[in-house]
Amino acid sequence: MRHGWAMRGVLTLAVLGAALVPAQAGDSIWGKVTAVKEPTLVTLDYGYGSYEIRLVGIDAPRAGEAHAEEALQFVSDMVLNKNARMRLHHRDLSNNEMVCRLITDDAVIGMKEVGVELLRAGLARRQSGYDEKYGELAAAENEARQAGRGLWAPAASK
Repeated sequence: MRHGWAMRGVLTLAVLGAALVPAQAGDSIWGKVTAVKEPTLVTLDYGYGSYEIRLVGIDAPRAGEAHAEEALQFVSDMVLNKNARMRLHHRDLSNNEMVCRLITDDAVIGMKEVGVELLRAGLARRQSGYDEKYGELAAAENEARQAGRGLWAPAASK
């Protein structure tokens, strides 16, 4: 009888302890985006620390280039101070960044992949060789090109 009570106590503590650990599943980590440093570089705080997250397969304009501020604002509006999930693609050991897919976790906009949405808005270009399994990056970039959005907008006539 004493052992049954002790076992229930240990199991209860294990369940409570698991509830305090950040949600992780293999190559996925949930957290809150605390900084947007560049359109393709954010900081994800997972509760016990943070990671620098570089969006996989995306090249966005850098500071001073056309559409750079717009791209930075677009990503900030999507994820800054909001919950998100990163799916690890690989780790860049040269600068200690996690190269990942970043997915929103927002009640208003739902779950959206940030890199795909940045491409769809025409505020980034796709890197070759990073189109993943279903071709979402290419499809989003093609949609922006055909619609003439952002980087693909027709040049203003002089």
